[in-house]
Amino acid sequence: MSLAMLQPLQTTGDIITGVILALVAIVILGFAVTTIKIIREYERLVVFRLGRLIGAKGPGVILIPPLINRVNKIDLRERYLEVPHQTCITKDNAPTDIDFLIYYKVTEATQSVVQVQNFEGASIGIATTTLRAVVGDIPLDELLAKREQINQVLRTKLDEVTERWGIKVTNVEIREIRPPQDVQEAMVRQMSAERTRRATVTEADGKREASILVAEGEKKSNILRAEGDKQASVLRAEGYAGALNQIFSAAKGIDSKTMVLQYLDTLKALGASPSTKYIFPLEFTNLIAPLRDYAKQSEK
Repeated sequence: MSLAMLQPLQTTGDIITGVILALVAIVILGFAVTTIKIIREYERLVVFRLGRLIGAKGPGVILIPPLINRVNKIDLRERYLEVPHQTCITKDNAPTDIDFLIYYKVTEATQSVVQVQNFEGASIGIATTTLRAVVGDIPLDELLAKREQINQVLRTKLDEVTERWGIKVTNVEIREIRPPQDVQEAMVRQMSAERTRRATVTEADGKREASILVAEGEKKSNILRAEGDKQASVLRAEGYAGALNQIFSAAKGIDSKTMVLQYLDTLKALGASPSTKYIFPLEFTNLIAPLRDYAKQSEK
């Protein structure tokens, strides 16, 4: 065989070798891609090998050989389920539409896969039946007023069931309660009447408090007026006493001559009057004093 004939054979062999190497590389790359799993912190892989549960893997880089293993990726973050409107009959036979939210998180990844096939569907079914049972024992007025209590009861009952599935119900929130239309209209009228009553009571209380304040004001005013009159009387009495003291002090300084002059002026003023008068001077008593003494001696 000549060198010219061997050249094409070598070229064909190189091509076949290259193809085989490429296929091997592709297989190795595919095997690596399917084997190496990068699991985030909030994720877990539930691994089944030939149908048997191996356990939960992660987080980090996990090697899962293909073909003989099957994996389920589970999210451990808290999530929620939206339960659509459910028509429930209250204890007083009032049909009411209620919708609510269920907040939950997976605590056991393996149990959430092994123990329940469809957690969301099972949870919604349990939530609706539990809601009807709870609402059926509560009148409509309490249903509207005790929403938080109903949330707590629903959460407790749901958590009792989902605990064996490795799932924790963290909260249940009733989003909307819609009574029948006629009940809503009656509630609006009742609310309006209640507000009118409160306004009337508030107005009456305001008038009563105003009357009390006015009476207290008049009382204080009368007390202040009486205290003012009392102080004025005291001041007038003190003024009279001061004036008398001044007069008495001035009278003590008057001598007998001054008194005689005042006496003569008074007699002069009395004598000048046109009316008929009998004036007996003060000295007249001194003139009749001997006669009075003589009469007293004669009687003895």
